[in-house]
Amino acid sequence: MRAADADRELVHEILSAAMEQGSLSPEEYSDRAGKALTAKTFGDLDALTDDLPVTQLGVRLPAAGAPYPSRVTPHSGREPVRSRLAIMSGSELKGQAAVAEHLSATAIMGGVEIDLRQVEFTEPHLTIQCVAIMGGVDITVPPDVTVEIDGSAVMGGFGGKAAGPGAPGAPAVRVTGFALMGGVEVKRRERGEAPKKFWGCG
Repeated sequence: MRAADADRELVHEILSAAMEQGSLSPEEYSDRAGKALTAKTFGDLDALTDDLPVTQLGVRLPAAGAPYPSRVTPHSGREPVRSRLAIMSGSELKGQAAVAEHLSATAIMGGVEIDLRQVEFTEPHLTIQCVAIMGGVDITVPPDVTVEIDGSAVMGGFGGKAAGPGAPGAPAVRVTGFALMGGVEVKRRERGEAPKKFWGCG
């Protein structure tokens, strides 16, 4: 995956702390800091800190299971996923897929599972338009994104406990739409935590 400015800044903090505590010489720090500025991928950045005692340097790291926080990568190179459809079946979006400004999720007598904890956000704002008819849409978001839930339900449910502000600079996710005799649920989970299955999907 491609690295973002926030990733490079985190590595720079680690390198600075390592030099201050004697794990790196000034020359080594200068060389690695220069490489961090031009690093393109997570692999490039990881190589600069693999031999350092990161947990002992006093640098505040992201949540367990998440090497880097949620970020916006406008030029990810991946074609964004824009829809998921499940009709008497299941469909999912998870892993290192890319998402843009809009994503539709339609579940008709079936289930759609959307896990945003490892995706690439190519836009700062993502709107998920949900339709659940006798089915369900299950959305999992990482703990640092801002979430707004604005939908309605008839003989069903639309909501969850995920609504609220996130970390500065992290993407914002708005979930809207409606559920008829079905449900849309949005929840926050740490990246290392396995999501629960919903409506038999997956």
